[in-house]
Amino acid sequence: MPAQNGPRTDVDISMAKAVWNGIVIAESDTFETVEGNVYFPESSLKREFFRPSSTTSTCPWKGQARYYSLLSPGQENPDAAWYYPDPKPAARKIRNHVAFWRGVEVVK
Repeated sequence: MPAQNGPRTDVDISMAKAVWNGIVIAESDTFETVEGNVYFPESSLKREFFRPSSTTSTCPWKGQARYYSLLSPGQENPDAAWYYPDPKPAARKIRNHVAFWRGVEVVK
């Protein structure tokens, strides 16, 4: 689950990849790191592997998170990616960005 502590954000300028089942599902040289989670720009996602989920959660300082499930041939990873469609002011840097967990390896 996304961490829910106070704000800590860092801007990174190296290359990052999100890999699931040996498939690169996101890759970008610009991303945000918040509480140890790498947030990829939406434009870097390989959309064919993503399906919207009805799951939501709430962070006191970031706002309401929505989720994506990941799909690859014969496999599904429910709610493995999350994003904040309308983040609170302290988290505005992660608007239009997506982070991963549940077996998705993020390599920087």
